[in-house]
Order: sequence, then C-alpha cells, then structure tokens
Amino acid sequence: MKFIVNSAYLLKQLSNINGVITTNPVVPILENFLFELEKGSLTVTASDLQTSMITELQVESKEKGNIAVPAKILLETLKNLPEQPVTFSIDESTYSIEIISDNGRYKLSGENATDFPKVPTVANDFSAEISSEVMARAVNNTIFATSNDELRPAMTGVYVNLGEKNTTFVATDGHRLVRYRRNDITSDNGNAIIIPRKALNLLKATLPSENTPVSIDFNMSNAYFKFGNIKMICRLIDERYPDYENVIPSNNNIKMAIGRTDFLSALKRISIYANKTTHQVRLKITGSELQISAEDLEDIEIGFNAKFLIEMLNNSDTDQIKLMMSAPNKAGVILPVEKDKNEDILMLVMPVMLNQYV
Repeated sequence: MKFIVNSAYLLKQLSNINGVITTNPVVPILENFLFELEKGSLTVTASDLQTSMITELQVESKEKGNIAVPAKILLETLKNLPEQPVTFSIDESTYSIEIISDNGRYKLSGENATDFPKVPTVANDFSAEISSEVMARAVNNTIFATSNDELRPAMTGVYVNLGEKNTTFVATDGHRLVRYRRNDITSDNGNAIIIPRKALNLLKATLPSENTPVSIDFNMSNAYFKFGNIKMICRLIDERYPDYENVIPSNNNIKMAIGRTDFLSALKRISIYANKTTHQVRLKITGSELQISAEDLEDIEIGFNAKFLIEMLNNSDTDQIKLMMSAPNKAGVILPVEKDKNEDILMLVMPVMLNQYV
C-alpha cells in the first residue's frame, strides 16, 4: 500500500481531527489515526469512542488498503518537515510504515486497522441544515455556561430543540443559564437532543472561517455533522434536561440599560478585590446614582458572581445590554438592546447571598 501526498496538506487535515484523540484512551488503538485508502482518496478517522471525526483528502495512488497510524509521532514528524510531497509506503503484513521525504526516511509501527472501533452510522431520523456562521454563534453563546459536574450529565452538554418555528440552544450549570434562539433554523421533523460539550468544542474549532452549510442528522443515540470534507459523529447525552423555562423570571420590574464594554471593564476592575472563591460583587442601583431606562425605582442591592457576569459579557457582541431584576433573591436577566431579527438571546445569572459588611 503506497500513496503520495503534500506534507502541509496532510498536516492541516490531521490537525482538524486530532482534538478527538485523548492521551490515555480506554482502548490503546485510539491513540492512532485510521487510514483507509481507496485509490486516489484517503479517509482518516480519529475517535475516543464517544466522538469520531473523519476527514477525506485526495492523494496520488491507485491502490487500496487500511492501517492504524500512531497519531502523535506522525503529527510531530509532519510539523518538522518543510512543505513537500511525501510518500507513505506501508507493509500491511507487518504494519510497518515508512515515510519518504526529501529530508530523509522515517519508520514507525502501525497497528491492524480491523482493531479500530467501528464508527456508528446515523440514519437521518431527524435532520436540519445550519450555516457554519450561525452554528459558531450558537456554540459560542452557550457552551461556556455548561456544567463540569459529571453527577448531572444533562447539564454537561448543550440542549438543542429543533422545532417547526425556531431552534433553541440552552446551557446551564445551575448558577447561570443561556437561552439562544434562532428563528431562521426550523425542522419539520424536529426533536430535542443534548450534545456533549467536547463534541461542540471540537466542532467550533473545526468550522471553516468562510460561511459553509453544516448538515445535521441525528437519531436518539448519535448526531452526525458534515461540512466541507469533515464529518463528525458524536454520542448524545441520554438524559432528561432540566425544565429551564421555569427558572426564568417573567416579572422583572427593575430595568437598566448600560454599555456592555463599560459594564465589563468595571466588573474586571472590581472583581480583582472580590473573594477568590465566591467572586462576589455587589450591584447597588438607585434612581439618583444610575440612569434607569424605564422609571425611577426604589433602591436595590443584589450580589452576583463576577466571574459569571464577565464570561457572559465577554461572549456577547452587542454594544448595549439590558439588565433586568425583580428582587435580591431572584435571578438577574441580561438581554441585548439590539439584536439580529433572526436571533434571540437571554442570559440568566443566579444571585449570591451578600455578606453583611459596612
């Protein structure tokens, strides 16, 4: 089995899918890329059992075959080669791999491709198409609010509800919540799924800079994403998502409009002096001290985790935000003052108990 490929081209394609591979996988062969050659097409797969990423590239070859190639040493070799055509010569009986370049020959040991786990197939029980730009915005606006608590697995992913009128993306860790809704994404046969955080991080890192259609097919077990020459299959989180709508306060009589960057800069300065565990900051809003957008109100003091507020403001790109509250023990809601007609985003942060000090 032999093929020729440009070293920089191969390195770029492998780097796109390398993030799936973990340092200590459950199955040792998952430290490898699976190479599958079919004449002039090379398909490369990386997997951690939960998520698989596949890329397809064109090479010079009239042969066919497959082998598992050690990912780390291959990437390091390619990174240290000048851009040039390289020849892969593989002995499928001994699984030995020789890489021949203008700068030398490099030999490494592969493994039997049949030991590489099979990638699950996804029948398109449900499907949708999203532009890469919108997909990136949906991920960026939600993923930071997911939980790290493995005891609550549903919260470690992003809840996606594809409907006939819109699609809603939700993330929460119990202390903050983000609901991102798109009116320009609909599905006649929609459903609700929970996509793991790692899969979405990989997707975000791989999405092209130019706007590209992203097709999504999924059933109740797996989701399948395809864009350009990249495919990603991930196992969905099979858990019931919390009833998030119930925690969003509907009667917020205290409203304040403020510049996002001004608010963010002030939080960053003041949070330096906050408790390093709670990150607590105190917001005191009075009619005489702050300009309230709707009406003059009674004084209110409310505590929030500055770290959460900073993350929310960092992940927003609006110039002005609206901060809405009802009482010191109720969640605060952040909304953009201006937004795209197809986009609706709500960020919620739970209050913290204020320390009583003078």
